[in-house]
This record gives sequence, structure tokens and C-alpha cells, in this order.
Amino acid sequence: MAPMPDLPRRRLCHVSEVNEGQARGFGRPGAAQDDLFLLRRNGQVHAYLNACPHLAGAPLPWRKDAYLSPEGSAIVCGAHGARFDPTTGLCFQGPCLGEQLRRADIMIDEKGNVFY
Repeated sequence: MAPMPDLPRRRLCHVSEVNEGQARGFGRPGAAQDDLFLLRRNGQVHAYLNACPHLAGAPLPWRKDAYLSPEGSAIVCGAHGARFDPTTGLCFQGPCLGEQLRRADIMIDEKGNVFY
């Protein structure tokens, strides 16, 4: 869920902390699972909510930060095997074919800090 515009955003990390071709999840302090994840592809940071569209609220990774396929070419749901395009979030294989991951509303400041 994106924060309300009048609420302060929370800092997640600096863009340099998400390596090219990798993904990293972020959750609220004390939360059992991450709310969203960032991934870096071709120098751009993409952000998605940590929820598979096949089953509302089902988290994607089978372990912390395991959002991508072994070769890093797709976002993968560990429970359903669905595969998503990393830059668009579109499901191209699996039970939610044609559906999309929801983008997370992030902001990157001039210093490279990522906020949600």
C-alpha cells in the first residue's frame, strides 16, 4: 500500500545498496514479512509490493530477498511458480498469466536515498 501524500515517508536505503540484477525486500520494524521490494535492472530501481496477484496477500519470496529467478531474469513467486517481468511486473508464466504486480510508490531524492 502506498503511503498517504501528507504522511512522512520512511527511508529504505540508498540506491547503491541494491546491486544491479538483485532484489532486496523491506518491511516495517517488527513485521513478519517485507511489505515491498526493490530491484535494480539496467541502472533503474523498480519497486513492487510483496504480494502475488494469484492469491491476495501471498508473499513472493520463499526466503528473505529471494524475489528473482536463479539467473535473475524474472521475479518469481516461491509459492505458485509465477514468473514476472522485472521492469513491468507483468506475469508471463504461471497461474496469474497476464496480471501484474502492484508498483510501490517510492521516491528517490537527489542524494540517492530511497523513500516509501
